[in-house]
Amino acid sequence: MEKDIDAFLHYLAEQKGRSQNTLAAYRNDLGQLLDFIQTEKAKGIIRSTEGLVKSYVLNLREKAYSAATVARKVASAKSLFKFMVDSGRLSENPTENLISPRVRKQPPKPLSPSEYQRLLAEPTKLSTPEAKRDTVMLELLHATGLRVSELVSLNVKDVDFQHSCVCCSGRRIPFDHRIGQLVADFIEGARLDLLHDEGEDALFLNRRGQRLTRQGFWQIVTNYARKAGSSVKITPHALRHTFAVHKLQTGADIQSVQQLLGHAYVSSTRIYKQV
Repeated sequence: MEKDIDAFLHYLAEQKGRSQNTLAAYRNDLGQLLDFIQTEKAKGIIRSTEGLVKSYVLNLREKAYSAATVARKVASAKSLFKFMVDSGRLSENPTENLISPRVRKQPPKPLSPSEYQRLLAEPTKLSTPEAKRDTVMLELLHATGLRVSELVSLNVKDVDFQHSCVCCSGRRIPFDHRIGQLVADFIEGARLDLLHDEGEDALFLNRRGQRLTRQGFWQIVTNYARKAGSSVKITPHALRHTFAVHKLQTGADIQSVQQLLGHAYVSSTRIYKQV
């Protein structure tokens, strides 16, 4: 089964273009499933695969995992076994009748146009290279819906100016001319002011000339939100929510937004329709 999991993850990466974060989540969930099955089999109790999977779900509930976590792990198992059946590795799907726990998700909270403009106004009050970098990061996040981890992992070569898009985690996410010009000006200006090592590929650098970290950017956004006096909690992820809601409001279909966001499950994207 370990080889089947590896084949499934390879399929998700190569054929479905899933992000590294998504692959890591699948690997963690399926690794837990594999450990459980191997432990149960080592006890010498003969069970069907279907019985083992049901016992696995009961075991998750006994460990007091939240309903959302159990539902995600069940979805991971279902995806794996469906792949095994579709690829001829199994003749029957042992999770076909497996029921996932019902999870009531809170609708995401996107930023209103005025909230976003107040946030964006803060770094533009400064003329430092760091402030100019922050403006570009906020604009790019708002325009592409990237995860923060994806944003800070971008290299200069990942920005395709010819086709007006960023290439990230197997996805090509378009941006408009204004964003392209903003990023180009940053690369030719403020980024060079932050650059210490000509061999550094990272698009966004800290004041030491090293790649800006995810935690560093979260702190940056938190500080700007506090200065803007926002009455709502503003996080980098709120910009991702804003991007997704805007896309749906302007006529994009669920599947295209799912692909842009890099969601493993379309159910993760559907929640934006509640906003």
